[in-house]
Amino acid sequence: MAARTDQSAGRRTRPLSTPLASLDGVTQDAGDRRLWNDLSFTIERGEFVAVLGPNGAGKTTLARLLLGLSEPTAGRVRVDGIDPRRARARVGYVAQQRAFDRDLPLRGSDLVRLGLDGHRWGIPLRRRDGQRVRDAIGAVGAASFADSQIGRLSGGEQQRLRIAQVLVRQPELIVADEPLLSLDLAQQQNVVALLAEQRRSLGTGVVFITHDINPVLPYVDRVLYLTGESAATGSVDEVMTSETLSRLYGSPVDVLRVRSRLVVVGAPEGDGHQ
Repeated sequence: MAARTDQSAGRRTRPLSTPLASLDGVTQDAGDRRLWNDLSFTIERGEFVAVLGPNGAGKTTLARLLLGLSEPTAGRVRVDGIDPRRARARVGYVAQQRAFDRDLPLRGSDLVRLGLDGHRWGIPLRRRDGQRVRDAIGAVGAASFADSQIGRLSGGEQQRLRIAQVLVRQPELIVADEPLLSLDLAQQQNVVALLAEQRRSLGTGVVFITHDINPVLPYVDRVLYLTGESAATGSVDEVMTSETLSRLYGSPVDVLRVRSRLVVVGAPEGDGHQ
């Protein structure tokens, strides 16, 4: 079996066999607008893929395809070799942040537990499962508010519990759609490190949708950059260049490196990397 070795932060040797997820010749429309045409892309086991692009480029649509919540206009999507609708139990999803109802009678720890046993809610947790829930809560730094009513927590606290809910499942693939919103810099770094550790230790694939590549830059294996009808894939050094982004947008875009951070200048609003 062929293998690839990555020497960057958090990366390890992993087999290149059947991809964990794939898009094969996918064309995707949104109403009368075409998002992409004939997009082919694979995600390997243990790979960290950053998905970038301006608002409206189809990043969340890509997440929905991988989750089996939408179907492509043309082409084929597979997760672990099967239709994504049949693979949902193997995929963990961190959705874009939405506030919970303030009076929802659900504690933070209950939300995390749903990630483990949502299909059998009401049945007492086994001891080892209860420990997994506590470990996931502790990993995101949520132990101090895990027993609070979820709707009365701040947006950042709610988001940390959503991430714990995904981590406790130990899925084969994690799809995270702007998971760092409402988190401060230290919390962002912690969350990204947790996802990177899960991919390193369990071979979990990570699809990380974001407007800012900098928080995940040390861990990214590849970038998928969507602009609406156009796309580019490759390593950070291949995609995040002035030449490549200028070609994608059809107008001048400058990519600057400032103290190991990337700054994109001249891209459409909503696509800044700072």
